Amino acid sequence: MSEDFYEVLDVSRDASEDEIKRAYRKKAAQYHPDVSDEPDAEEKFKKVKKAKEVLTDDEKRQMYDQLGHERFQQAEKRGGVSGGDSGRRSSQQNPFGGMGGGGQGSPFNDIFEQFFGGGGRGQQGNQPRQGQNLRTRVELSLEEAYEGSEKQFTINRPETCPECRGRGHPSDANVRTCPECNGQGQKTTVRNTALGRVQQTQTCRRCEGSGDIFSQQCRVCNGDGVTQQEATLSVDIPAGIRDGQSLRMESEGAPGENRGPNGDLLIDVSIQDHDEFERDGDDLYHRHPVSFPEVVLGATVSVPTVTSETELDVPAGTQSGEQFRIRNEGMPHLRSRGHGDLYVQIQVVTPENLTAEQRQAIESFAAAGGEDIDISKGFFEKIKNSF
Repeated sequence: MSEDFYEVLDVSRDASEDEIKRAYRKKAAQYHPDVSDEPDAEEKFKKVKKAKEVLTDDEKRQMYDQLGHERFQQAEKRGGVSGGDSGRRSSQQNPFGGMGGGGQGSPFNDIFEQFFGGGGRGQQGNQPRQGQNLRTRVELSLEEAYEGSEKQFTINRPETCPECRGRGHPSDANVRTCPECNGQGQKTTVRNTALGRVQQTQTCRRCEGSGDIFSQQCRVCNGDGVTQQEATLSVDIPAGIRDGQSLRMESEGAPGENRGPNGDLLIDVSIQDHDEFERDGDDLYHRHPVSFPEVVLGATVSVPTVTSETELDVPAGTQSGEQFRIRNEGMPHLRSRGHGDLYVQIQVVTPENLTAEQRQAIESFAAAGGEDIDISKGFFEKIKNSF
């Protein structure tokens, strides 16, 4: 089966997303290891799944079409391929998403190289380059966001190959000067066009800018200098952080090239919904149930806060839905003193089952107020309907 993703799924290069998904389902049913008797069914199934993953993601597909199969895989191994939300978030740095760190590997570089003599990578040759920025997500409870904490998480990321230490070849491999670029790491050509003479400078594809050719490749990373590894990290969560905000861990991204510095790791924060509170900025909102006698006669009730409880005075005659503010019981202000407020909305609870004594007391209360009591309906039901 061919490596090209379009050929893997047996679709044309202008196939729609629906056509790609239909082709995937057909191929997956054919090669799934649980139903296929072919000896290499599992490997074929993995290729089909990978092809569908790339070609149904708009940003990854655009990059794949621009870079071609081989260059796309190289960029992916170095952490330079992302799609979906993470790609859109990094679009300010690179409109192709996930190819941050100065636009290394961006399809726009090819255009610059053709018309302006290199634009970026071509002129840099084998100079050190910073690694790609990576992005991940952590989920927090409201309590963790309130108190601030040290959050541990796991991420799969490219790391310097432990076998060759990023060289891409054994230390005892024979080395010779690249015959394509004569050891320069880049090639320059001049073309005559309708606009005049255009100079084009590109990184040498054979030696990938190093200027050298080695007799052997590293058996672990196949010459890439990086491998995918699982890393467990810890990040300090500041008290008061909000859903959707991001944190940055410097030098925890993909390894740099030619001994360049690592990229950074961007961490998107997601805060879980809470059973008791809704959040608006640094303010919290809570619906608190109280009984009919408490709102009629007035009472002091215990109201939950994020970390404990506090007391609220409910005045006599409070109506259901009325809201009270408790100052400084909301979320901490991010990186500054003070807290938001806690807003408590009163919800009167109507009892469903009354004892004979309770029912008689309510009827007497209603009669004293001139209420026309419908015994079959019940006074509490009248109260409930009035709200």
